[in-house]
Amino acid sequence: YVRFHLISPLIQQSAENIVLFDTFVNILSHNLGEPAYEADVAQLEYKLVAGEYGLIIRVKGFNHKLPLLFQLIIDYLSDFSFTPAVFEMITEQLKKTYYNILIKPETLAKDVRLLILEHGRWSMTDKYQTLMKGLSIEALSAFVTAFKSQLFVEGLVQGNFTS
Repeated sequence: YVRFHLISPLIQQSAENIVLFDTFVNILSHNLGEPAYEADVAQLEYKLVAGEYGLIIRVKGFNHKLPLLFQLIIDYLSDFSFTPAVFEMITEQLKKTYYNILIKPETLAKDVRLLILEHGRWSMTDKYQTLMKGLSIEALSAFVTAFKSQLFVEGLVQGNFTS
């Protein structure tokens, strides 16, 4: 089991940064779909989560091939690229995801409660409005470059691994 949290102060600076971060993580997951398929067949699991303060990478499975899967994820992260078609597809999916959260009273109530309790939190309404105004490919590229330049890393490795 390997878990790394790539923390960046950049994410919580604005609602636009949060939406750009969500877009980045979704595109990264999309890009990894085909190359990581073989790992899935070999009973290795991975998950990329857009956490509140950074990207959470979780990898688990048989230890002898786990580093290869983790290295694949890191390679795709460091050489991040996307096409305009993928960008459009992911932003449309995010619009639907945000909208579905906004129309469900229980998830909207949870969001409002957390907005009241947590200092500096951006509401789902802010994120949805930012996304509806439109994001540019250039803004995403600039965000990803800035994100990768301002990272703090926390990690946990459990299992049959040497130091």
